[in-house]
Amino acid sequence: MDIPSKNKPAAGRYALLDELRGLDLLSMIGYHACWDLIFLFGMSAAWYTGWQGHLWQQSICWVFILLSGFCLPLGHRPLRRGLIVSGAGVLVTVVTLLFMPEDRVVFGVLTLLGAAMLITGLLQPLLQKIPAWAGLVVSLLLFAATYHTQDGFWQLGPWQMLLPGAWYANLFTAFFGFFPRGFFSTDYFPLLPWLFLFWAGYFLHFCMGRARMEPLHRSVCAPLGWLGRHSLVIYLLHQPVIYGALLLLFHVFEQ
Repeated sequence: MDIPSKNKPAAGRYALLDELRGLDLLSMIGYHACWDLIFLFGMSAAWYTGWQGHLWQQSICWVFILLSGFCLPLGHRPLRRGLIVSGAGVLVTVVTLLFMPEDRVVFGVLTLLGAAMLITGLLQPLLQKIPAWAGLVVSLLLFAATYHTQDGFWQLGPWQMLLPGAWYANLFTAFFGFFPRGFFSTDYFPLLPWLFLFWAGYFLHFCMGRARMEPLHRSVCAPLGWLGRHSLVIYLLHQPVIYGALLLLFHVFEQ
């Protein structure tokens, strides 16, 4: 039996993709640790609520969503994967509503990714008829145009369209990006604009092609790859672990 070396992943896996996901996961854990310190433990950090914190948060979600779309064609059961991730998103919503209603997560990133996987899996026969380069360009343009859906308008360059207030009606419309008055979620990723970023990753996969992806088999940091391969479980557990660790730490230093 061959024993894989430390720098050689299991056959068929693109190790660098796992490691990029693992690195992004570490960044997300750091971001959420800062969130807990500021909003739950009362520490002050003006930069976190300014443009620096927003840039950090956006870098995490952009990489995570793009990478998820890019990796979808590597799996053979997108609908099954979509159902699992959607179920995890429902679990996060239920737990936060029951135990942390003031910090509830409604239509968070897992709900988005699960829905994007299901929609893409169902539409795959149609999406695969679109030239990859055209799909990538159109997806990026639509992502840019719909980026301000939550702000009530769509814009691309000088063109701008104000969206009807009637579209922002209820919880159902909030799933698409048109949230009603009084809606609140600490982690909100509706279909618009984020489905288009997911599709940009999906089409980017086919633009590259498998031959040009061969270097991605090489491992650079195996521990990051392990994190990336277990990203769903780590995502579900990281916030309770961070909160518990910080609670213990503050308790020790108060003695």
